[in-house]
Amino acid sequence: MILPDLDELIALQSAAQGLDLRARQSALAQLPGGHRSAQRGRGLEFEEVRPYAEGDDRRSIDWRVTARRGRPYTKVFREDRERPAWLLADLHQALYFGSRRQLKSALLLRAAALLGWVTVSGGDRLGAVVAQDDRPPQIFPPRGRNAGVLPVLQALVEAQPRSPGEPSAQGLNAALTLLATLVKPGNIAFVLSDFSGLAADSEALLAGIASRCDCRLLWITDPLESSGLPKGDYRVGVPGRLRWLDGAASQSAWQRNWAEREKRITDLASRLGLPLTRLQTADDITQTLPTLLREPSWAR
Repeated sequence: MILPDLDELIALQSAAQGLDLRARQSALAQLPGGHRSAQRGRGLEFEEVRPYAEGDDRRSIDWRVTARRGRPYTKVFREDRERPAWLLADLHQALYFGSRRQLKSALLLRAAALLGWVTVSGGDRLGAVVAQDDRPPQIFPPRGRNAGVLPVLQALVEAQPRSPGEPSAQGLNAALTLLATLVKPGNIAFVLSDFSGLAADSEALLAGIASRCDCRLLWITDPLESSGLPKGDYRVGVPGRLRWLDGAASQSAWQRNWAEREKRITDLASRLGLPLTRLQTADDITQTLPTLLREPSWAR
């Protein structure tokens, strides 16, 4: 199977035309901003401190400035129309696998690229955390337009696995730990992973992220993972750890293990109230993701 290159990911910009992360928000929410508010809220940025005026929210009083100047001052906030969107790309060697159309790693790259282009085409800024096996995750602070997308796409191309291997035990949690320190109220975060690296403390990390921003899980899967091997003898495993497996005899255990993994992931998403979207290697991301972006659940 062909690995995505930078030219292909750049070409996905055309598939992002007409899509918007906020397409389903109410008409009132989409009115041009720029107004000032003395009230702290989601998606607002601090702008200045000015003398307190009748009608201002007392919760926004800046007590340090008030004490220093001897009269009340209040903090003024401006609506942040450029909502930063964060991508967490959990890349590891176990994603070098696919029984249909593309590798799981290729699907992750294409989905991340399309989300990136949708983000900046809607006037928002794109940031990213790119995990690569047990190496320290790369951080890309939110930036707008091509300056926000192109460095992320280049990093994804360089970080994608080029041979099969075991799932990373540390990469996902390391990336989640970083993301938790980066997101702010009003941000949106997309976690792209096959979630094979979920650990005991992953739920707490995801809960922390969800408490700070709008977080969504994109689960990268392949049809063979759920169906199991068909009848026949197969050599399976990773280099250095290959063995023969009877497809028919292994199906029951295979499907039982998958059902347990599926339940673990869906239960976690349910407990945390996180939207969970499954992306399949058999599907064309330029067809499936635009449909998902138009669904009401994507613009809570």
